[in-house]
Amino acid sequence: MAPAITAPRGAGLGLRREFLREYPGGVLPVPADFLEIAPENWIGIGGRLAATLRTVAGHYPLVAHGLSLSLGGPAPLDTRLLTQIKGFLETYDIALYTEHLAYCSGSGRLYELLPLPFTEAAVRQVAERIRASQDLLGRQIAIENASYYAAMPQAEMDELTFTGAVLAEADCLLHLDVNNVYVNCINHGGDPRHFIAALPTERVVYLHVAGHDRVRDDLLIDTHGAEVIDPVWDLLDYTYACHGPVPTTLERDLRIPPLTELSRELLMIAERQRRYDGPRAPARPAQRTA
Repeated sequence: MAPAITAPRGAGLGLRREFLREYPGGVLPVPADFLEIAPENWIGIGGRLAATLRTVAGHYPLVAHGLSLSLGGPAPLDTRLLTQIKGFLETYDIALYTEHLAYCSGSGRLYELLPLPFTEAAVRQVAERIRASQDLLGRQIAIENASYYAAMPQAEMDELTFTGAVLAEADCLLHLDVNNVYVNCINHGGDPRHFIAALPTERVVYLHVAGHDRVRDDLLIDTHGAEVIDPVWDLLDYTYACHGPVPTTLERDLRIPPLTELSRELLMIAERQRRYDGPRAPARPAQRTA
């Protein structure tokens, strides 16, 4: 059994290269307890950027959030990418690696996260791929609930049941995106609080919170391009009440404001976390034998 590494706690921010161009010393003027990075954007880099990332890793714990493993896809699992990710996690002492409960590849790379059919067959297929990924990495991973905009007509269960079945079948952890829960419930119907409360606390190890764009009253788009709105803040409060003050990253990928504005939202996360000292998910993701 590999030794466990303590996962970060508190409020985190997604690291953008634009931030490092402005602050090449690697210390950002934000109240972030950790930073989240996409390993695919950093694997294989060299020179100044690699040196800057080493500096950043010396100042902040890092969480790795994958973009392109395509856990639900039909193509063979990308073991080459997984091997690169394993080395990346070890190099930068990263305790937590998460990926999407979605797919982004078929005959080629799609550059979009697409939803899975909520069926027993899909549960078995994605769980098998998650288990294979965990075996290669030598650790559990956390899967993120994805936003989706077209309901699959062949669904045999709802999203909550599907998510729970995958977690149990794969024996993996949950990266809970609170904004995605809100967006999906507005777009497809459902009670976001029921969804949150029904999730297994022992598997909820990491959260995302973000803003979205409203196209119309019944259509939200998960853009990460706006401030977090009050109903999502309220849902984050409820999540902490249900599952404890789980480490939470603020996502902002479009229309990125000054860091002072992101700092304000990070402080709002931290303030909410301090209100709750109820049940906590495990702070140390369980390690598997490689």
